[in-house]
Amino acid sequence: MKFSIQKDRLSAGIQDVLKAVSSRTTIPILTGIKIHASDEGITLTGSDSDISIESFIPSEEGDVSIATIEETGGVVLNARFFNEIVRKLPASTIEFETSDSFQAIIRSGHAEFSLNGQDADEYPHLPQIDDQNAFKLPADLVKTLIRQTVFAVSTSETRPILTGVNWKIENGTLICTATDSHRLALRKTTADGLPEGEYNVVIPGKSLTELSKILDDSNEPVEIVMTENQVLFRSKHVLFFSRLLDGNYPDTSRLIPDEHKTKIDLNTKEYLQAVDRASLLAREGRNNVVKMSSDAGTVEISSNSPEIGKVTEQVSSLSSEGEELKISFSAKYMMDALKAIEGTEIEIQFTGAMRPFVIRPLHDDSTLQLILPVRTY
Repeated sequence: MKFSIQKDRLSAGIQDVLKAVSSRTTIPILTGIKIHASDEGITLTGSDSDISIESFIPSEEGDVSIATIEETGGVVLNARFFNEIVRKLPASTIEFETSDSFQAIIRSGHAEFSLNGQDADEYPHLPQIDDQNAFKLPADLVKTLIRQTVFAVSTSETRPILTGVNWKIENGTLICTATDSHRLALRKTTADGLPEGEYNVVIPGKSLTELSKILDDSNEPVEIVMTENQVLFRSKHVLFFSRLLDGNYPDTSRLIPDEHKTKIDLNTKEYLQAVDRASLLAREGRNNVVKMSSDAGTVEISSNSPEIGKVTEQVSSLSSEGEELKISFSAKYMMDALKAIEGTEIEIQFTGAMRPFVIRPLHDDSTLQLILPVRTY
């Protein structure tokens, strides 16, 4: 194999696939990146057997030449060293060549590295996915769906299914739900391009977080294919495979109350900043709890840490209806929820001091955050 390539394009491709490479793998070859040169361009592959990412660098784009391929072939190189070497090479062009013994020579400017590689044929093949049921969503929408839900997945392995986000398509609506059993984040969309059939998969939160880093903030379409045990996201030059979590996701619709005793409308930013300030003193206490009480148009946020001190702050509500209220909750959960909501104004619906409460953007039913209160008495 022999080719020359623009350094910045190779480096960007490596950064994409590196997100799938783990140093803690039981299969030694997976600590490497597979590099394959064909007449069309260079394909880089990284995998940790849960996530696999393939990045393609075409030899030319439009009239611009990116890579010149003299000999096709493949090799697997240690991901960490290959990445560091490419990043620190002096010139803007890199020459790459391999010998019969899988030794790679990397030249740039006056620098020359020789790296021991492995046989590309021994690298595990990526899953073959039938494209029959593919559908497309804009990249920025996929990123938004992830951002507004993935923070609420569970970090505990006691219930593995909760470490993923449930993507469910029914009646032309995609519903993304995440919960760690203390809070829940839900976002739905009826975007064009959703398939007719019904799908119900659970994608690991870790996979979605990595995917989000790779996707652009553009409305370029991302092709999505769901199968029994894999999901594929295909953007312009990147293929992102993730295994799905086994098991049935709990029916979370039962958790969401359909009536309320108190409803308060607030300015999102003002309320977020007040909770943030109250949490300064709450951090020292047990699990970061702040208290909220409401009556006649004002909301009071307070926290009390016996060793440090206490804070109270009034926030004026845009409107409030129903019973007076005293409730305690995790400041972190509330701030995570508020940051995920798009909209300058929110409504919070309460059904009692120990019942889950719901936060929504005003006049928008597509997003919902639910938090379980904390017992503080």
